[in-house]
Amino acid sequence: METIVRKPASFRLRTDLLESLKKNAARENRTLNNYVESVLLDIVYHSPNDETIAAIKEAKSSYGRVYTNVDEMFNDILDDKK
Repeated sequence: METIVRKPASFRLRTDLLESLKKNAARENRTLNNYVESVLLDIVYHSPNDETIAAIKEAKSSYGRVYTNVDEMFNDILDDKK
């Protein structure tokens, strides 16, 4: 069995992000350290499969108009319904 060596690290996080991480860890009955480590491992070592990559590319290529404010978006939606 391989021994996993861990090294202490310190990070400065936004307080709202830290509180969300703590709540998520508690909801899963895990320590904050264990929860954050598993999230980071998932991000670093698991890349999407080919089908997911293709779906992401398709979704990005079919983006519609990008709006800078809500009024502009609603006006565009209402114009399409006429």
